[in-house]
Amino acid sequence: MSHVATSHRPKKHEEEEHENHERWAVSYADMMTVLLALFIVLYAISVVDQTKFEQLRTSLAVGFGATTFTSPISGSTGPLNGVESFQIAPDFTGVSGDTAEMLNPEAQLNEDTTTMLEAAKEYSQLTDMQAQAQAALTAQGLDANVTFLVDERGLVIGLVGSDVFFAPDDAALTPVAQHVVDTLAEPIRNQSRQVTVDGYADMTPSQRYPTNWELSSARATQVLRRFVESGHVPGGQISATGYGDARPTASGDSPEALAQNRRVDIVIRSSASEDVRALLPRIASALADGTLTQADLQAEIDAANAADAAPASTDTAATDTHTTEAGH
Repeated sequence: MSHVATSHRPKKHEEEEHENHERWAVSYADMMTVLLALFIVLYAISVVDQTKFEQLRTSLAVGFGATTFTSPISGSTGPLNGVESFQIAPDFTGVSGDTAEMLNPEAQLNEDTTTMLEAAKEYSQLTDMQAQAQAALTAQGLDANVTFLVDERGLVIGLVGSDVFFAPDDAALTPVAQHVVDTLAEPIRNQSRQVTVDGYADMTPSQRYPTNWELSSARATQVLRRFVESGHVPGGQISATGYGDARPTASGDSPEALAQNRRVDIVIRSSASEDVRALLPRIASALADGTLTQADLQAEIDAANAADAAPASTDTAATDTHTTEAGH
């Protein structure tokens, strides 16, 4: 029996794979490459070719009907000549607020101008009522203790002075106050605006009423009743409010200051919008300091009225022409 020699091969030694601790650098390099490409693209789109931009602007202007630009984009055959022209303008009817103002600044300018003209008309109407009331009071010799003011509320007719209209701590109308209210009733009754009667009291605590709130409310109510019962002012047109001593017009506790704060304001309310009413004190101040004259104010109102009447005249002329052609 032969002995077969068995060969023993040495086992191959497998080395462990070393862990790569710098693998993050590959991801970091990829990210930096992407960022670099992004910034290159951003820079490329931020640089405007001025020449091409001017050519594009000129071509668009010509296409939209402008006559001051005649240079077309290079490579084209020129502006669209011989084609019916159309006036193309953006439509801002669906845009509101500040966005519309930024997109169409002319609309904001026109809106401001319109608001100022409406304020001028409203101021003129209020001062016309003031002139009527003053004329009626002057004819009766009652204008000395009645003040007039146009502010954001409207036309304010002030009945000021305790000795003339109200006794201290009393809401009863004096004979002079009754005569003044009766004289003012007719011009107030002949206009359609709402009227509020605002009652006020001085800082002296009331002895006849629980507080000055009741005292001021009673004074306002007495004036309102006189307007309605004797002056025949419609009850739905007038209201009364008491403000107590919370809104003094004169500071201090002197007899003069107390008399100034013991008052009633008859306010013919402005029916205009809030923006228009906010301009009324500015117009009154400008007229008072001379920066605006009554003639200038009236000229603006006349110009606005003429502009409002122009479209109506044009429409009437167009209707007449159409009728004449139909007759032929």
